[in-house]
Parts: sequence; structure tokens; C-alpha cells
Amino acid sequence: MLKKIIHFLERLVNTKYINFWFILIFDTILSILGTLFALLFMARFINHVTFFIGGNMLLFSMLISLIVFYKLCIPRIIIRYTSFRSIGKIMFAVLLKVLILSIPLFYLSYSSYKLVNLLVEGLIDGIFTFTLLILMRLFLIIFYDIVLLKAGTNKTRILIYGINAESRSLKVALHTSKYYQAVGFITYGTNLKSYQLSDLPILYFEKGEDIEYLVGKYNVNAILFVDDNQAKIERERLINYCEKTGVKLLMAPNVDFEKGITKKALMRDICIEDLLGRDEIKINLEKIKLNFSNKIVLVTGAAGSIGSELCRQLAILDTKQLILFDNAETPLHLIRLELENKYPDLKFVPFIGDIRNTNRLRYLFDKYHPQVVFHAAAYKHVPLMEENPCEAILVNVAGTRKLADLSIEYGVEKMIMISTDKAVNPSNVMGASKRIAEMYVQSLGLSIKKGDITGKTKFVTTRFGNVLGSNGSVIPYFRQQIKTGGPVTVTDPEIKRFFMTISEACRLVMEAATMGRGNDIFVFDMGKPVKIVDLAKRMIHLAGYIPDEDIEIKFTGLRPGEKLYEEVLSNTENTSATENEKIRRANIRPCYLATLRPKLEKIESLALEIKVDATVKMMKEIVPEFKSMNSVFEKFDK
Repeated sequence: MLKKIIHFLERLVNTKYINFWFILIFDTILSILGTLFALLFMARFINHVTFFIGGNMLLFSMLISLIVFYKLCIPRIIIRYTSFRSIGKIMFAVLLKVLILSIPLFYLSYSSYKLVNLLVEGLIDGIFTFTLLILMRLFLIIFYDIVLLKAGTNKTRILIYGINAESRSLKVALHTSKYYQAVGFITYGTNLKSYQLSDLPILYFEKGEDIEYLVGKYNVNAILFVDDNQAKIERERLINYCEKTGVKLLMAPNVDFEKGITKKALMRDICIEDLLGRDEIKINLEKIKLNFSNKIVLVTGAAGSIGSELCRQLAILDTKQLILFDNAETPLHLIRLELENKYPDLKFVPFIGDIRNTNRLRYLFDKYHPQVVFHAAAYKHVPLMEENPCEAILVNVAGTRKLADLSIEYGVEKMIMISTDKAVNPSNVMGASKRIAEMYVQSLGLSIKKGDITGKTKFVTTRFGNVLGSNGSVIPYFRQQIKTGGPVTVTDPEIKRFFMTISEACRLVMEAATMGRGNDIFVFDMGKPVKIVDLAKRMIHLAGYIPDEDIEIKFTGLRPGEKLYEEVLSNTENTSATENEKIRRANIRPCYLATLRPKLEKIESLALEIKVDATVKMMKEIVPEFKSMNSVFEKFDK
């Protein structure tokens, strides 16, 4: 029986709120009781109150209370979140009730009541009514807390990071959660030692031992962060301590303050992307919108990681039409479904095609006449391209050349090519193929500028490193390895890479496209390079395991074409500032179309004939700084 009662109470606590009409009726009954107490007081100590007067006053009290409480929406104040503001609203409702009730009282008892009697009766009625309403709410709040404490024995016990308004709101949102219980707030340093906030202690930490002490004293299971900016601040301090102590790290969801955190799925573990990502990139959205508003925009590789994110961001820029070009059927279908669902007013066209097929590309340009082209279609995986250099040339070089030539022919205003830091002093076929593609669009831009060819297309190249969570990148690969129990494979203990989020990269691409004057290469501020082994260790910690104890880290050796460090500039380039501190313009050596085009025609012919060695030799001739590393093609560098 006791278990059934507790179960019923828990269900009552976890309901969204008590029914409006139930609260209205209950408040009205309490208000009538307040009037009854006032009448009894008057009858006993001040003046005789007849049954006729008392009965009518109780009836009027009921009607007036119903109307006033209903009109002022007093029952809609969620009791568990009662605040001083809501108490003031209740006080105003009681005062209004007493003032209106004094009118019938005066007419019913004008012969036997003096004015002072009316004032006393109204004062007592108001005091009793207000007290009963507040006591009822106080009782329910205490009831909620007691039941929640009983129901919270199996909950995840949480410390909320920080003491700002968002942290306090989180505490309220957690109040009715079936899964989580806030036991305090945590901050760095002892400034607020022994203070309380929202009835919870403010706890502090300065070293790892402090976290161990708090875990033991308060039985803490997890630290909850309001947003990823907090997590980034603490990634080398609190998060590091928690990883070593085995405390879970959680990221708060966006929650409705009144609904609270009602589902376990709303809360998520902190992931590596939260820690590697940087502060939100500030871009000139209005300027970008002016550049793409009412334009027909083509995105090649639209179903890939970068291409699909570009489509999402272009979808909110009032483009006239968005053309999604890709040869991958299922991914293109998925991005189509997403855009249809999220942006029902967007006019877009999914277009299946291969960047190597000139006739298909020409059909697209004939039919849609794009005004802006974002070129994200490419083969990007280093080991695969090292094994298939002819395909790298046909897609990354020949595909780019065909697209660029058609852009000039059809009067495209701007073509933005997505390149990579691997194109800088390349050590592999993939990077070299992207560098050749860069050189070709540069040569076209220079030829247009000099008047050697007729055209108006401005060519812009953007160059950046690895993007977090992109298809085939190291992070989802590590995540899958951890999920299956390891080992996590890292090529070399010293290998480092730059990282940025996909959305950050795409925002910078659009900003660079806006500021491009033609024949530009823009390089992005990638922050500090990250050691891949450190990345692996942190991901293992975040998953709740200990590196090399629970999950092994295994070094496999550098893959063909792979180098330890990536660069965003070559030895012969330097940069100049732009209006965005995250973007710099590379001062590049000129590439001349008359010299380059015959070489491209020759290398594409070699690639079509699948003459692998000859193709790679030609790549090294076109890009003299291409020096193979850990590859069978090193022999061509001697």
C-alpha cells in the first residue's frame, strides 16, 4: 500500500502542472473560507451578523473570487515555480476581491454596519484569504520537495557549473526531473565559499583533490555545463579533473523553463566537438545576404559534409534557387528531405551528376544558369588517392577545370573553390591534385584580369584544415572504435592536425566569397594544432574509460602520403589581413594559363589512360614542392 501511495505521489509530482480548473475551484473555496472567518470574527467581537447577511456574503464571495481569479489567471501560476512576482499578483487579486465584496456588504448591512466595521471586515477577509492561499502553495511546494527527495534516490546527482542566470534557471528546470537531481553549484576559487544560491550550496574547486572530496561528500555523479563556451573554458582544468576522477560531464539542453527537463534524452554527454570548437565566428551576415539574395546558386558535392552544410546556410539567405549537384544518390536524397522539411519555402533542385561528365555539367548550366558556384565536390581521403592517383586527377583537377571553364562561358559571377591545407607543400597525391586545381582557377582569374580571355567570373579559393565530424574524419572513426572496445588506432604519437567545426568553416567560406575580389586564396585561422593521440585520450576519457587500461591506444605508423604536420601556407607565400580577423588573404605566386593548360591536358590524358607512374611524375612537374612521404612515389623525388 505504501509503495502504491509513493508511486501515486511521484506521478502527481511529475505531471506537467495541476489542472487549471482544480486550482481555480480550490482557490475559490479558500477565499470563501477567508470570508467566513471574517464574518465569524465580526459576529463574535464587533457586531451581530445575521444568517441572511452571512449567506449572501458567502455567495457573493464565491462569485467574485471565481471571476477575479479567473480573469487574473491566478490558477495558471505554476505552484512549484511560485515567485515574489506571483505572490504580488495573488495579493492584488485578494485586494480586488475585498474591494468588490465591500459593495454588496455595504448595501446588505448599511443599517447595522458602521464604516469602520466594513474596513475591519475587509481587512480580516483579505488577511485570512491571502494567508490561506499562500499556505496552500507553501504546503504544495514542501510536498513536492519531500516527494522529489524520496523519488530522487536513484537520480543522477549533479553539480551545476557557474552561478549565472542560466545556471539558476537550470536548477529550476531540474527540480521536477525524474532522472537528475541538482545538489549544488560549482565554481573555481574560494570567493563564494559557504554561500548558497537557490537553496543549494555554492561549492568550489582549485585542484583535482577538490573534485574527489566533493564526489565523496555529496555523492556527485556528474557536472552539468550550461553551454559549450563554459566547457571550453574548463577543458584543461575542471574537465580534466573530472575525467581523471570518473565524473560524467553533461551538456544542458535548451529547455522550456516551465516544462523543465522531463526527458532523459534532453541531456547529453559532452563530446569532443564541444571542447575543440572555438568561440562563435562573427560574420557580416547582412553583407553576405546582399551577395546571395535573389541569386541562383550551385553547390557541387552538395551531399557531402561541407557541401550539405553550405546548403543549410545558403537556405536562410533568400537565394532565388539552390542547385544541389552530387553523384551520391542516397546522401543527396537525405539532404533533399531535410531541406524540404526545414525550409518549405526554399526553391531548390537536387541534381544527380558527375563532375567529370562535361555534357551533364553543360546541361545543368543550360537549364539553370547559376550565378554563383560553390565547388565542394572532390575526392579527399589521402590513403585512397595515394592508391588511385588517376582518379584524383580526373575528379579534383579535370572536374574543377570543366566547372571553371563553364562558369566563364555562362557568365557566372563568382566561383568559390573549397581547397585544403593539404594542398600546401603537398606530401600526397590528394593534396597535390587540389593544389593543381587551385593553380588552374588562379590562372583563369589572372587571364581575365589581364584581358587574355573574355569573362567576368571572379575565382575565390578557400583553404582550411580538418572539419569536426566530417564524413570519414578521425573523430567519428575513433568514436566507433571506442564503442566496440578498441583499440583506438593512431598513426604516430607526434602527428598533429588543425580542426574547426563544419558550420564554422562554411560561415568563413561564405564570408570569404563575399570579400573576394577575384583570383584570391583565403586561408582561415585554424587555431592551434591538436595532437591526435591527445585527442584519442580525451575521447576515451569522455566515454568513461581509462586510456591504455580500458581502451588500448595502438600506433600503426604513418599512412602513405601522410605527414606529421599540416600547413596553410607554402614557403613562398605570405598573407595580408582582411576585415575578418579569422580570414587572411594569401599573397600567391602567379600561375599562367598559357603554360598550365597544355600540362593539364597532358596529365588528364595520362589519367584517362590509367598511366599511374606517368601521372604522378607529371603532378610533381606541375607542383615542384610536391614531395611524397611514406609513399611508393618517393622514388620520383630522387
